[in-house]
Amino acid sequence: MRKQGWGRIINIASSHGLVASVNKAAYVAAKHGLIGLTKTVALETAASGITCNAICPGWVLTPLVQKQIDALAARDRMTEAEAKSKLLAEKQPSHDFATPEQIGGIALFLCSDAAAQMRGASLTVDGGWTAQ
Repeated sequence: MRKQGWGRIINIASSHGLVASVNKAAYVAAKHGLIGLTKTVALETAASGITCNAICPGWVLTPLVQKQIDALAARDRMTEAEAKSKLLAEKQPSHDFATPEQIGGIALFLCSDAAAQMRGASLTVDGGWTAQ
């Protein structure tokens, strides 16, 4: 990227890169570190055509999250829909999951010329989680 004088670095962090949750010390520390790295690299490349930004998703319905939903439903003897609702209600005010396609759309934007002056930004895709 330095040789070409152009590039886009997009780190996938998390809402937990911006806010904390109990019992998630290692995860929160890692994601906060990734936000710090994003800002540092953005400053180190600011005078070039290289940008570095982070996407901070909240709950995204992935296979890993589906396992958490299934475990919650089994543990609390509830339907899958009830477990999804309970999980979302804890953090995500929209009460809806972000999608991988939405995350991809943000990544495409960050690669575009419209985002050429976005450097060190942390873009939330979290249904309002970090707005609380």
